[in-house]
Amino acid sequence: MKASFDLIATAAAGLEAVVGREIRNLNIDCQVENGKVRFQGDQAAIVRSNLWLRAADRVKIVVGEFSAVTFEELFQGVFTLDWENYLPFGSQFPITKARCVRSQLHNEPSVQAVTKKAVVKKLQQHYHRPEGVPLPENGAEFRIEVVILKNKVSILIDTTGDSLFKRGYRVDKGGASLKENMAAAIIELSNWYPDKPFIDPTCGSATFCIEAAMIGLKIAPGLKRSFAFEEWPWFDRELTAALRHEAEAQIDRTVELDISGFDIDQRMIEIARKNVAAAGLEDVIKLKQMRLQDLKTDKINGVIISNPPYGERLLDDKAVNILYNEMGQTFAPLKTWSKFILTSDEQFEEKYGGQADKKRKLYNGTLKVDLYQFFGERVKRARI
Repeated sequence: MKASFDLIATAAAGLEAVVGREIRNLNIDCQVENGKVRFQGDQAAIVRSNLWLRAADRVKIVVGEFSAVTFEELFQGVFTLDWENYLPFGSQFPITKARCVRSQLHNEPSVQAVTKKAVVKKLQQHYHRPEGVPLPENGAEFRIEVVILKNKVSILIDTTGDSLFKRGYRVDKGGASLKENMAAAIIELSNWYPDKPFIDPTCGSATFCIEAAMIGLKIAPGLKRSFAFEEWPWFDRELTAALRHEAEAQIDRTVELDISGFDIDQRMIEIARKNVAAAGLEDVIKLKQMRLQDLKTDKINGVIISNPPYGERLLDDKAVNILYNEMGQTFAPLKTWSKFILTSDEQFEEKYGGQADKKRKLYNGTLKVDLYQFFGERVKRARI
């Protein structure tokens, strides 16, 4: 089997640079592109990237790339790849996804069928199986994807399994919760550091609070879950166990964090408590039922991050207008606090009553949203 792999970490539009920074923090060189970050590495890089990437969606092996404008060219391109270095005899290898964008080959089911046929023929030859005799597929699963963009074909194997946003701590969500990797990315885009107070005044199921606590305590987001590569027979199980142990050893419970989540809905606070408990962070995160307009604090240099109702979470326009206006009035006295507010409402600044210092376009699934960033006045803390 292979010693080194071409890899990509996929990311939502607008978050590629965040993922690139996370990969570099793992001491791995990378190249940021639209929707993905390319890098190279061995099995350890596959384990570490899946364990530690907070803002990415998945980590995939690039089996090969080539150009194709006909199904024959697609077949031959797939057939020439070194499938024997990935797929042991008896492997399950479904072609789980085909995506064709601005390409002459655009019938995605046909692309899947031709790709499957080419892989089967290659493995039949390698494992000396007569043509017409089906290959057994009762072993570990290798999920293969085909992406054709402007007639360039990329053949990928997913190492992750369930998307990386599934950390394993979300017991319940209620409403339209933000995905965990999007929440982590927004925190990383903010100016929050673990020595600063952190408040989510519309905390919902507490995703922002949990992700901030995991960042502050250096908890790898993938520690509570499993990955597709862990089922592959050629993958080094001892290496995986060692790197999981290494990640556990990096957790620093001595760090004192000031993280609070508030919500007007007591039902959401109960859901938040369940999620915080599942994450093992009951002693770190403070949760309380409270109206946003009752938020007051004497602390300085803090960070507020909020995902207030928008899109499918809207009650009605009037209620949202009132909420955004109250948000602006409530936050105004907190002059040293920075505020980061995610919404799809293009009139947010007018309703809030202030112009953001910076605005960043992101996508929450297919919904375009903006991260409005208001930076606080920096005040030095008194020395004790």
